[in-house]
Formats: sequence, structure tokens, C-alpha cells
Amino acid sequence: MCLWKWCKRIAPTLLAVGLANSTSHSAERIRIATQITGTLAWELEVVRDHALDRIADLNIQTMDLASTEGGQVALRGGSVDLILSDWLWVSRERALGDDLVFYPYSSALGAVMVPASSPIEDVAGLKGRKLGVAGGPLDKSWILLQAFARKSGVNLKKQADVVYGAPPLLSEKAVQGETDATLTFWNFCARLEAQGMRRAIEMADVMRQLGATGRVAMVGYVFHESWARQNREVLDQFLAAGDEANKILANSPSEWQRLASRIGVSNAAALDIYRRRYVEGIPNRPLVEEQADATTLYRVLANVGGTDLVGPAPELAAGSFYMARPKK
Repeated sequence: MCLWKWCKRIAPTLLAVGLANSTSHSAERIRIATQITGTLAWELEVVRDHALDRIADLNIQTMDLASTEGGQVALRGGSVDLILSDWLWVSRERALGDDLVFYPYSSALGAVMVPASSPIEDVAGLKGRKLGVAGGPLDKSWILLQAFARKSGVNLKKQADVVYGAPPLLSEKAVQGETDATLTFWNFCARLEAQGMRRAIEMADVMRQLGATGRVAMVGYVFHESWARQNREVLDQFLAAGDEANKILANSPSEWQRLASRIGVSNAAALDIYRRRYVEGIPNRPLVEEQADATTLYRVLANVGGTDLVGPAPELAAGSFYMARPKK
């Protein structure tokens, strides 16, 4: 093959895969799929800027993708070693024969947002109201909110005017007053808080009412169990570097000022809300508690969402959680 044809073939791959860091040639490689606007992308920036990768002797390579689904495809296809996803997807894939495992990354949770002057205080207040739902009809928070509402005798699908949409669009409609309430993801909640809206129904409270014992990490690192066995030291080092990055983010407001443009938040008050919500979501519970709560909530999700949501398994698949070594 001539050099030009080879370059033409290989160039798209080189463009898609950015090296977040190039340590020494002896550094252990780990390949990670990130979303350009996602929290993992700028958390890895903290890892780089504080040389946590070099300290851990890691060569962290990142592939920027547009969606969570793209990461799932890349992981299954062997293009990356690790992505962010949820234990629901992990359990579904394990039930179908894959060996994926989940390790908690964030328990930052969304909420039902309403204008500051809104009379809505609980699920009963959503009856007859126009409710925006981010993520579509099978969004986990939406399924859990429906389950919680049923305990109060409220059928949100029938008793509220539900509209689905992308989070940015729903946020715009909320600010413009086109919806009465909006169930959305935590980062969009933070932005709406900064614009004067309030959290009427906390998803953390909803999950507790449905049987969880604490804040549940719905999002986590996902990787193949077989890869983890072969690369235990690399994975442990990466998780430790992530823990150090979170300590920096939890204790250094100046770090957030530096990241403001990357996050897309310029207002100081908005950035502080964003910081507080992010720090709230740093997991700090034993893995056995996370797994127990995931098992409880999975049953709720399976009951309400059915096979369209969870696939063929009515219970969280055994082994879905990666039991890492205790932190030093």
C-alpha cells in the first residue's frame, strides 16, 4: 500500500483518538471513551494538569464521542477499555452473555425543577401540569419518578401533560415558561438553579422512598471483567488517580475557576452551584451498599419499565459490580 493511501486510511482514527497524556513509553496504557462536554473529560484534564497520570505511570488515551451509545459501541468493539454508563445497561448485557462490570463514578442526581414562585411541592402538584422529561420515556429517573408517584396514587403518564425532549431544549422551554416543571439531569438542574428555578422533587429523595439507603451512584465506569483481571494494577492506579482528582475538585474552588470555560459556565454563582452539586455526587459509600441499593432500584425499574428497559432479567445480574481493592 502506498504511503498516501495508508495515511488516508489511518487519519480518521488518529483524529478520533486524542492522547490525553503521553507519559514514558513504559507507562501502562488505558483507553477511555469520553463525551466532549461530559464531566469525565474535564476530570481527566485535572488528572493531566496535576500530573496524576505520570505519578501513576499511566498513559491515558481518550476517544471523544458524541453520545453514551457511541461509547457502548466502542467498548463492545474493543476500541476502548473503559466508558461511563450505568448498572442497568451492565446488568442487561450480562444477562445476554457479556462480562461487563460497573464501578461507581457519580451519585449526582437530577430533580424536578420548577419556577421559584411555583406552587408545586410534590408529585401530587404535577397533576394537570405540563411536565418536561429529559431523556425520553425509558429514562431511569422518569421511571423511578413514576413509581414514586404511584405510591401516592398519582399516574403521571395519565394525569400530567408529559413532553419529552433533549435536556438543552427542555431547559430553554422551562426558562421561557413553556412548561410547569422539568425533570432533568443534575448538570442542567444546576444551570436552572442559577437562573432562579428551584428543586421541587429531589431524585435522591425519590430513590430513598423507593428503598435506597443513601445516594445511589447511577453512573459509573464500565469495562469488561476479563480485561480487569488482566489489567488489575492499571485499573487500580486509574481509579486512584480519579480519587485524587476528585479530592482536588472538592477542596479547590480555584480549580473550578480554571475549568469554567471548559464546563461552559461563566457566572460565578452558577459555577459555585455546579461545583457543589458535583461534589455532592462524589461516591463515598461502601460498594456493598451501592450494590444493595442498585438491586433494590433495579426491581422497581423492571416492574415499571418492563423488558423494554431491562431486557430479559427481572433482577440485577449477579456480578454486575466490580469489587475493587479497598482504598488505602
